[in-house]
Amino acid sequence: MKGTVVVGFVDTAVGRAAVDAAVRECQLRSARLVVVSSVTGGPGNELYAQRDAVARLTDEVAQAGTEMDVREYARGNDPATDLLEVAEEVNADLIVIGLRRRSPVGKLLLGSNAQKILLESDIPVLAVKPSQH
Repeated sequence: MKGTVVVGFVDTAVGRAAVDAAVRECQLRSARLVVVSSVTGGPGNELYAQRDAVARLTDEVAQAGTEMDVREYARGNDPATDLLEVAEEVNADLIVIGLRRRSPVGKLLLGSNAQKILLESDIPVLAVKPSQH
């Protein structure tokens, strides 16, 4: 049976770094990828922009040869809640999240979504930052 990797996606450098890492993990594990796209505020312009980004992402992941499922939510939950619920639902082996770079003071605290996922997940979480070029 194939394993499953779940990744949270937003159309930013952080979100793309998370997906890139998740695709690599899927290839190493012969796993399928579940992408969670969660828009906090409900339907609106942000949702439509995110859907366009997910469509582009779907093409890129398919070219990498990774099996992918997309779960899109605009129901008002915070993204961490949606990600944790999907990970449990699909019996994921790994969650991948992206982390923003922060100032020295900001490093004392993680983002609230990242912190919630790291603290509440019952499975391993891989946290990645975008590379600096």
